[in-house]
Amino acid sequence: MKTYLASLLILCITLVSAQTTRKYSNEFMNIGVDAAALGMSNAVVATTNDVNSGYWNPAGLVHLEDNQIALMHSSYFANIANYNYIAFAKPLDDRSAVGISIIRFGVDDILDTTQLIDEQGNVNYDNINLFSAADYGFTFSYARKLPVDGLNYGINAKVIRRVIGDFASSWGFGLDLGVQFKRNDWQFGVMIRDITTTFNAWAIDEDRLADIQNAIPGENQEAPESTEITLPKMQIGMSKQFMFNYDYTLRTELDLNIRFTQNNDIISTSFVSINPALGFEFGYTDMVFLRAGIGNFQDEGQKGQIGDVSPITEKLTFQPNFGVGFKYRGIQIDYAFTDIGDQSVALYSNVFSVKLDFSIFR
Repeated sequence: MKTYLASLLILCITLVSAQTTRKYSNEFMNIGVDAAALGMSNAVVATTNDVNSGYWNPAGLVHLEDNQIALMHSSYFANIANYNYIAFAKPLDDRSAVGISIIRFGVDDILDTTQLIDEQGNVNYDNINLFSAADYGFTFSYARKLPVDGLNYGINAKVIRRVIGDFASSWGFGLDLGVQFKRNDWQFGVMIRDITTTFNAWAIDEDRLADIQNAIPGENQEAPESTEITLPKMQIGMSKQFMFNYDYTLRTELDLNIRFTQNNDIISTSFVSINPALGFEFGYTDMVFLRAGIGNFQDEGQKGQIGDVSPITEKLTFQPNFGVGFKYRGIQIDYAFTDIGDQSVALYSNVFSVKLDFSIFR
């Protein structure tokens, strides 16, 4: 019975999450792709220049010299949730490029115990079924060089598909806009996600909803709202590359991640919250790479009891990241290890990604 009620409660909470205009919506699209970028704490918006630019900043696609494909897999929450990504991009000419990417974040083989107890009150384990709660993001990218030397722009059109078994599903649509500018060894980038807001419309199976209504007296009596809106977010980056003795390079980038809402970011107001990220990439002969980054700074207050007073003490948490990479001809393999030392509330993950440049076949 405890398992039955727990499963119902988790499912109800998931369904109720489809509310209108929340601080956090479609968050699976903000996790990030490419182990090389994750190893630098996602501080790549100014320098991204390959197939993964479709996610980080579509303006970077103009740097492609040939077709590219990328794959990534990672697991979260002790392998309960799986995150998979595939992308393809190609240059159209010497001034423009296109790309497409697919993201899936899902929890599979969830026990559906809504029919565990039959109408006679008997427990029947044969009535247990399995279902998946999965989120899909389809991104179509276009990038083009502008007449100003070093200035590029890119646009993403996104289609969001979210499915909770046969209980509920939604479709969403949105747009991103990215810009990059390069001057000598300096690079700058701006990425605005969900620039027009991303709208999700949910369809809820009334019969399946009835299976979980009244499971807990006084709870879950009404269907959740059927729409939600993802608010815009902005990422601003500045990067500089250093070269030592022709064989050694150091790329540094500082990004500011901006949300137009108040949260626990290190800089937070009623209008905007700002979270910095700093990334480093040390390269040798453009073949071996060592990466590090720090980001996700959170101002977490803690209450302590002193007599009848409960003061709030400030606590700053952050998330360090580490990564390595190897590139030979047109093949690049990258690895990232996130949340070293458990400095943040997120669980650590091992992330692997592979990138293939079609020039290897020429």
